[in-house]
Amino acid sequence: MLRGSILSIFLSVIVSLSFAQQGTVAGKIVTSDSQPAKAISVLLKGTKLGTITDESGYFSLKAPVGSYALIVQASNSEEVSVPIIISGDIVTTVATIQLTQTAKQLPEVVVTGQYGAQSLKNSVYKVRSIGRELIQMRNATDLTGVLNNELGIRFSTDYALGETDIYVMGMSGQNVKILLDGVPLVDRGSIRQSLSQVDINSIEKVEIVEGPMSVMYGTDALAGVINIITKKNAAKQKNTYNIGARIQEETAGSEYNPFQKKGLHNQNIHAGWTHKSGINAGAGVTRNNFGGWQGTKTGRQKDWRPKDQFFANGTVGYRNQKFNTWYRFDLLDETIWSEGTVVSNMATDQEFITRRLTHTVQADWLLNEKLSFNSSFSYQDYQRRTRTTDLDVLTGKRTLNTRVEGGQDISEFSTIFFRGTAQYKMSPIVSFQPGIEIKSDQTNGPRIKNAPTITDYSLFASAEIKPVSFINIRPGARFSKNSVYDAPPVIPSLNTKIALNKKTDLRLSYGRGFRAPALRELYFDFHDANHSINGNPDLKAEYSNSFTGSLTVQAVEKQQLKFNTSLSGFYNHFKNRIDIARNVDPANPNEYYYINVYQYKTTGGTLENSLYWKKLQLTLGLSYIGRYNDYFEDATYDSNKSLPQFVWSPEVNSNILYQIDKAGVKLGLFYKYTGKMPQYQVVTTGNGQQSVVLGTVAGFHTADFTVSKSIRRYVTINTGAKNIFNVKRINNTIQDTGGAHSSGGDVLKSYGTSFFLGLAFNWNK
Repeated sequence: MLRGSILSIFLSVIVSLSFAQQGTVAGKIVTSDSQPAKAISVLLKGTKLGTITDESGYFSLKAPVGSYALIVQASNSEEVSVPIIISGDIVTTVATIQLTQTAKQLPEVVVTGQYGAQSLKNSVYKVRSIGRELIQMRNATDLTGVLNNELGIRFSTDYALGETDIYVMGMSGQNVKILLDGVPLVDRGSIRQSLSQVDINSIEKVEIVEGPMSVMYGTDALAGVINIITKKNAAKQKNTYNIGARIQEETAGSEYNPFQKKGLHNQNIHAGWTHKSGINAGAGVTRNNFGGWQGTKTGRQKDWRPKDQFFANGTVGYRNQKFNTWYRFDLLDETIWSEGTVVSNMATDQEFITRRLTHTVQADWLLNEKLSFNSSFSYQDYQRRTRTTDLDVLTGKRTLNTRVEGGQDISEFSTIFFRGTAQYKMSPIVSFQPGIEIKSDQTNGPRIKNAPTITDYSLFASAEIKPVSFINIRPGARFSKNSVYDAPPVIPSLNTKIALNKKTDLRLSYGRGFRAPALRELYFDFHDANHSINGNPDLKAEYSNSFTGSLTVQAVEKQQLKFNTSLSGFYNHFKNRIDIARNVDPANPNEYYYINVYQYKTTGGTLENSLYWKKLQLTLGLSYIGRYNDYFEDATYDSNKSLPQFVWSPEVNSNILYQIDKAGVKLGLFYKYTGKMPQYQVVTTGNGQQSVVLGTVAGFHTADFTVSKSIRRYVTINTGAKNIFNVKRINNTIQDTGGAHSSGGDVLKSYGTSFFLGLAFNWNK
């Protein structure tokens, strides 16, 4: 009996030891074009053991010794099964696994406005996401070169200052919030200069949410938010390194010379490191040089001003399964040149010099399955300097010009920003998110009165209520107090998502948005030979009532074919809209003031379609947006009420992407039609009478064609043509309204068809 018991114990120990003995299986997974496949699921069939690949496509998995089937799963690729044998105390390395892409699209994960990372389908907001792959295929040198193909987004450029503004849902840039990793970027006025002042090489993706997001993001988010999300280092179980570089040369129309600074010249280098303990760091530098475009100008002057940009960024952080914190700095140094005409061997030139420095600290903490915290702290310093000099073209001697009023102007803006939120899952039905936000803006300069400071304090809260599995209701409210102006005391919102069935989602929302007056609008004091603009410290905040709705249908969902469509509409009613107006006093007809206009409206709809078939991706979209006619209710000009309430403008866009796996080639065709922009305006006839007439900025077509070719493992070559339809100027019948930089006549849109050639290198270990 004793002998039998000892034998049983001995056999049990042997069996336990055999099952306890473990080995490791490791390998690398690449996409169909031989690029690292990150975040791909790797499983051992018949077990609960699994892992995901890192950013370099590598995986490592420990398991008991034995024979298994290694299963590789990716939602946009065919499943791969590899037989393996795991032996004790050694690493079994499998051959590199290459995925075969199917039409099934990867589930997009979005973060803008969410309680946590959320799939695009489950988001209560309708979010547009532009991923890194599409950004790379566009081969743009700044963010405007990516967004200009999006429906409902337009740009206008002030060529006197070399700045570009954005329009979303029919509203201009001061109503669009620009975020960098959820932190608002500083702009010196209503124009969103920041869009072209972010290093595109550091961007992972861009998320666009249309409609008021003022509960979550505060002022300026009436028309929506554009959240620029930078590349992050993921937590890994081993040390990893990466080094990358990019160079791209591009013509400006027919102008190009790398030695005389003609055309576009872009260079970037970046590096990253992650330690298995969770410590990570990264850095990058970029230089963009644009030599300008001569156009119709002669001599030293150019239609499109030359620009030189230098970017630098660095990050350091720590990350584990429940805690993630990092510090990031971003530096921009930008110079725009305006060269004058030579008169008697002398020319007066101007430089517009911008320095933007941003420090950001962020942290995410998952306390448990029910409770998590997020916080962001940022300090931004923004300086815009005008430097005017006289150049003796014979001797090359340059001296400061003190004769031109404002010729040595410096404006400085600084912002301190803090936001903290908590996410608490009270039950499977109810989640709650309270938050606090503090923002302080300060400015000084010769064109700003009294070096003012504005501080805004806000408390906000929202909830997600799921009374049944197919309905998600998200009410929210923001309470604000401002040190200067009367902020709207309460900003409410209500968003609802209804899953009508597994393939159809309906989203309905109401939101009240608001926009605080900018420091320039409150305290501007700019008077010279060409300008007479006054701020208005009595301005009120703008606010809007907005209604949006969308219906998304995943019409076809098969292994080799996927088709989905989305129909959306919106209506926005704005009050106290801030605008600039001429002085009504006939003694001072050239004086301009910022005022609150009583109301403004926009409305419209969008239809978006996406098709994925084998190696082909095709999108086709249409939008039709109406903008309010300011004279519709003005009996002075329209006593018979014959003018339409809205003037309408259409847009059409299409992207075609095709992948040739065997050749490692990707082809992209990006098209957009921007319809004519009508506008009513008051003109004075020859007999001195005033009447309302309709002017238009003509519509135009643009298209880009790009080719990307992978060369071995680390190198990609890119080439193609931009602006294939050779758009330069478009017809404009809207007369000069007399603003500071407005102009009648043709509108300059581009420098014509250009060609580019680029090389990208990316090494991971």
